[in-house]
Amino acid sequence: MIARFAALAAALVLVMPAQAQEQAPDPLLEGARIVYTNAQDVQRRIEAAIAPHTRTGLTRVEADALRVETAGVREADGRLHTGKVGRDVGLEAAYAHARLTGLNLLSVLHAATGDLDRVKRIVKLLGMVNGDPDFADHPKVINGCSDLFVEVFGARGQHARSAVGMGSLPMGIPVEIECIVEVE
Repeated sequence: MIARFAALAAALVLVMPAQAQEQAPDPLLEGARIVYTNAQDVQRRIEAAIAPHTRTGLTRVEADALRVETAGVREADGRLHTGKVGRDVGLEAAYAHARLTGLNLLSVLHAATGDLDRVKRIVKLLGMVNGDPDFADHPKVINGCSDLFVEVFGARGQHARSAVGMGSLPMGIPVEIECIVEVE
């Protein structure tokens, strides 16, 4: 599974708005684009990016299921993205943030299971969007994570989902996602 994910992530390019691309000299660290160019980047991301947070209670084991929460849109260097979708963060950037949050969820899953092949299926996602009161495209934002899970796990990545708008989220993050995963 790691090899399959690495191959997918090697081709993964999430593009933020053009003005962000022009301002950011380092696309991975500055958030203009998230580009994984080789398997070592992916391996590092899966094994280290969020794994230390699992000690703070972000996973719960219930029989053959894991409930996984994230700390939001966090880069590998620990930097947290913030902003209200529809005001500070556009739809494309919010989609990319949900996809990055999905990568963080995969990192937590890998740390909790030791092997993503142990994932039988993604049961459900709860996607929360810190949206401006007039923003109404919450499902389009959370598609960033949903699309990633289907790309990584195929049919096992298809899931039930709720995508809801919130007046605020912790630390001003634009997206927070939790999931329930059936494991072997």
